[in-house]
Amino acid sequence: MQKTYEIQDRFIEPGDASGLLYEPLSDSATFVSTRRYHLEFKGHEAAADEFVRDTLLDPISQSLSLGEGDAVEGASFVLEYGMKPGALDLEKEAILAHFAGIEEPGWSLTGLTIQQRIYLFDTPPESADRFVRDICNAAIHHWTVIPAADHA
Repeated sequence: MQKTYEIQDRFIEPGDASGLLYEPLSDSATFVSTRRYHLEFKGHEAAADEFVRDTLLDPISQSLSLGEGDAVEGASFVLEYGMKPGALDLEKEAILAHFAGIEEPGWSLTGLTIQQRIYLFDTPPESADRFVRDICNAAIHHWTVIPAADHA
């Protein structure tokens, strides 16, 4: 079974998108970032949900969205990126080590992919290449730019 969990900070207002770039944008634009965890597992779905809520989520300062849909609406486009297989991913290793230390979890974690999502607002889609160039490193990241029409 597979399931996607997207975690967003509740109290952080949208940031200035120019802060993500080496050279600022000519117009004002904002962004919101989230983390997406794609779990592959065998066993009880409720146990996997509980693991995510107990391990990855701060219920006071973060909100959790389940499924493939967007956690944030109205973006001009979304930049989604993560570590390539084989690249050192310390967060993934820590989560897997934590899971391995749980006695009788009631389910088995067979795969984990972590991705950062940056939702960009009031940004022309043609600026996506600038964000990819300044944020993503081709040696260690894979990425996808999701146009507004694909996530609206």
